[in-house]
Amino acid sequence: MENLALLADLYEFTMAASYYQRKMFAPATFSLFIRAYPPNRGYFVSAGLEEVLSFLDSFHFGQEDLDFLKATAPFSDDFLHYLGKLRFSGDLFAIPEGLLFFQDEPILEITAPIIEAQLVESVAMNAINLQVTIATKASRCVYAAQGKQLVDFSLRRTHGIDAGLKVARASYIAGFVGTSNVLAGRSYDIPLSGTMAHSFITSFDEEIDAFRAFAETFPENAVLLIDTFDTLSGAQKAAIVGQEMLRQGKRLKGVRLDSGDMASLSKGVKAILERAGLPDVQVLASGGFDEYKVAQYIKEGARIDAFGVGTKMGVSADAPYTDIAYKLVEYDDRPVLKLSTGKETLAGKKQVFRIREGGRLIKDIIALRQERLEGEPILRMVMKEGKRYQAKEPLSVIRSRFQQEFMTLRDDYKSLIKPQSFPVELSPGLRKLQRQIVREVKEKELGES
Repeated sequence: MENLALLADLYEFTMAASYYQRKMFAPATFSLFIRAYPPNRGYFVSAGLEEVLSFLDSFHFGQEDLDFLKATAPFSDDFLHYLGKLRFSGDLFAIPEGLLFFQDEPILEITAPIIEAQLVESVAMNAINLQVTIATKASRCVYAAQGKQLVDFSLRRTHGIDAGLKVARASYIAGFVGTSNVLAGRSYDIPLSGTMAHSFITSFDEEIDAFRAFAETFPENAVLLIDTFDTLSGAQKAAIVGQEMLRQGKRLKGVRLDSGDMASLSKGVKAILERAGLPDVQVLASGGFDEYKVAQYIKEGARIDAFGVGTKMGVSADAPYTDIAYKLVEYDDRPVLKLSTGKETLAGKKQVFRIREGGRLIKDIIALRQERLEGEPILRMVMKEGKRYQAKEPLSVIRSRFQQEFMTLRDDYKSLIKPQSFPVELSPGLRKLQRQIVREVKEKELGES
């Protein structure tokens, strides 16, 4: 991974310099969590952990980084020398990618000397925020599709090149069957899928000439875009090409709709293909799809076999960010918290226990790390003393984990509109610690008794 040590807000460095000057090197624990659900969300999908681990693996400052810092801000030579030798040496507990989690639950907790834990904040938040946002959005599309296949078509309109790659990864975790993004396919071993653009059609004298040319080039994987001029007319020409391919011992794979009332048009297209003796030719639809539009078309009985889902998923258009936070919860064995209005935090190192009954998720309990409660502890050690605790997980394993987990969540928590809130409780030990630390803070900082 490219060295990203400077990918941090300036105040990370100014705080680190002050910690260094005061010889504050004791271990600190920071908790990363999401305070509240975006509109119409009732769960989150864990994603982005591998990016955080890769960043921590390679965390260091090169000489050019140090020279830039020296020229930019009045950092002492001693501090810059310290940074030059710095490597991440801490521990990381995290919810594995692919598992579900809920508001206020720690997605990950980093324990390291406070300067290290502080400097990695921005990348950790950025990586988790993007991929959780997209994986959650994509999972809703998968839920709406009711078994129909979805392909990521978002690359050209994602918010940057790296985002395009991470969207392909996160949507695949959440159940998409492939991506049009070739580099993402190579980087993450995701199946590739693609057809043609309208420019290909209009570059030929006639639409059917374009269809025949593409079918000749890709006889095993021909999907024809049929809406350039008129969708039903395009379907009739595609049917002619499909019949020609059959006579050659080949098979037209599919046709793609990209405009108009595709619920109605898909029925007409399917009828044309069936009359032509091509009932197995798939109908793919693209063009402004998200979970709401997919659900609407399925409700209307659209005869669509697969959806290309692009812009609205790739930027999570209806909920493009989360209220993610990275907060200090313990320093030098002292639990800490903040009492800011609407932004209160939970003190201490934590664990989340997941309760299941009859194959269903029932509730989660946020507890102190040292507590032992019923249920499955889902925060797992993934890094110890700066070293990975286990090998990098294949994306297929993460994807399978999500599919198994998602099946155990009740439908009313998955609802696309105003879902029910999944029950998350605080353990007796955590509630007791909260009361104690709040009382101490009010006495010390506010003079309350």
